[in-house]
Amino acid sequence: MLQLDAYATLVAATLVLLLGRLLVNRVERLRTFNIPKPVAGGLLVALVLLTLRLTAGVEIKFDTSLQTPLMLAFFASIGLSADLASLKRGGRAVFTFLGVVTGLLLMQNGLGVALASLMGLDPHMGLLAGSITLSGGHGTGAAWSATFADKYGVKSAAELAIACATFGLVLGGLIGGPVARYLVKKVQVPGEEHNLDEVPQGFEMPETERRITTFSVIETLALIAISLKGGELLSHAMLGSAFELPVFVCVLFVGVLLRNLLTLFNWHEVSDREVSLLGNVSLSLFLAMALMSLKLWDLASLALPIFVLLAAQTLAMALYAVFVTFRVMGSNYDAAVLAAGHCGFGLGATPTAIANMQAVTMRFG
Repeated sequence: MLQLDAYATLVAATLVLLLGRLLVNRVERLRTFNIPKPVAGGLLVALVLLTLRLTAGVEIKFDTSLQTPLMLAFFASIGLSADLASLKRGGRAVFTFLGVVTGLLLMQNGLGVALASLMGLDPHMGLLAGSITLSGGHGTGAAWSATFADKYGVKSAAELAIACATFGLVLGGLIGGPVARYLVKKVQVPGEEHNLDEVPQGFEMPETERRITTFSVIETLALIAISLKGGELLSHAMLGSAFELPVFVCVLFVGVLLRNLLTLFNWHEVSDREVSLLGNVSLSLFLAMALMSLKLWDLASLALPIFVLLAAQTLAMALYAVFVTFRVMGSNYDAAVLAAGHCGFGLGATPTAIANMQAVTMRFG
């Protein structure tokens, strides 16, 4: 057993991120499926550590004390990014789609729990293989897995959450195209094939350089720190009540409240650039630590059940996009594009949704 302290673990996490960037830049498949750099590097390191354990009997243990603060900082940044006034610009369609998305969350959880119970697994595993990891992604999956492991004794919860979220990313990218092709045949499209150079390339551009200042970063750090402490106090106050929630949910809520109160009273303009930057850094380091410290050997006995759960969720997502998302959102070309996007983030993440939607609009306009 080789034990790494907090500083050595932080060094390892940064190296994992650099490795992930190298892999994504070199391997086209990883870019095609929008696999995050921390996921690419972290899973490779986890596989190397698994090989070391099986062949040489060597196990490396990381000090993960920084994981929780990094995770909470990420959720604070999500809350601070939530400007509720911007919802007005989306109009009625935003709230209609919110209802569609909520329906999917309930279906994913119901299907996951039912299948887990039928296979004799802990029903909590069905939740982890449901909306928590698929619609929620890696950050939400890792956060809830800690709650399930500590409070409900779910074994290998973190490993299960990361596996489901990772495969969901790939599956979300795979089914978006076929679903869109099927639906586009039913509607009138705006035009012929387009030149790819004429199409705006994406909403989320993490590589884009952003102008920031030292003081604006400090202001944002202060808001994140207030969200962390406020969320901790709120979670502690709700402990043992019917409204008890994990700390990260309370931190997110305080962030939303803080952002919108500051905007409402014109006290301070929250800088989205700094919030996005610090949130991305926190999430990247958190995922790198979570993934490189995975004990993949604990997942061996769950391989077949995970496959069954994910296959069922993928089929359910495709059917939901075709028969619910497409129809409720208008059964037109826009609804077909949105259905393809729903496949992307219903199983994977927002960048996957954007990639699916761009694949349709690049061809049909």
